[in-house]
Amino acid sequence: MDNLLTTTLAAAVPDVQTVTRDGMALGALPHGVTERRRPLHLDSRGSLQEVFSNAWDPEEAPLQYVYMFSVRPGCVKGWGLHKLHDDRYFLISGEMLLVLYDVRPDSPTCGKVATIMLSEQDRRLVTIPAFVWYADHNIGTKDAVLINMPTRLYDSAEPDKYRLPVDTPLIPYSFGGATGG
Repeated sequence: MDNLLTTTLAAAVPDVQTVTRDGMALGALPHGVTERRRPLHLDSRGSLQEVFSNAWDPEEAPLQYVYMFSVRPGCVKGWGLHKLHDDRYFLISGEMLLVLYDVRPDSPTCGKVATIMLSEQDRRLVTIPAFVWYADHNIGTKDAVLINMPTRLYDSAEPDKYRLPVDTPLIPYSFGGATGG
């Protein structure tokens, strides 16, 4: 029995620290990416949670446009980038890994990949700045449903959206065979 313990422990790789004592993820998010958590208020009738308020930050771009989208289980939407506006995501249901790649030459996080796990258990508003590539990977078992509140109105004649394939060699990240586009 002792030999099995010694053998398996010798082959094991210990976990590394991934969060602070307060539960915050280690590792830098791309410069300018923000996460804004708001409390969930529960009572016998149901729940209430704030999604967005201009009062939170007077410098924040006002609400212009809101839409809802979904990502099917196991699928990836991405890679996408905007030049003229920021996206503001809020997950309603499901589980999604938001993958970010900073390519802004003057950013202190240029060349870095970061991930943010979005779930019903830890809802928050995430702001994705212009010129940061992003992909939405549903890692759950049901549709991930989100709302987006971009800082600029959608222009159907000239959409502010640039795309790369999910498996592009230009971004150092693999979705492990997940499909999408």
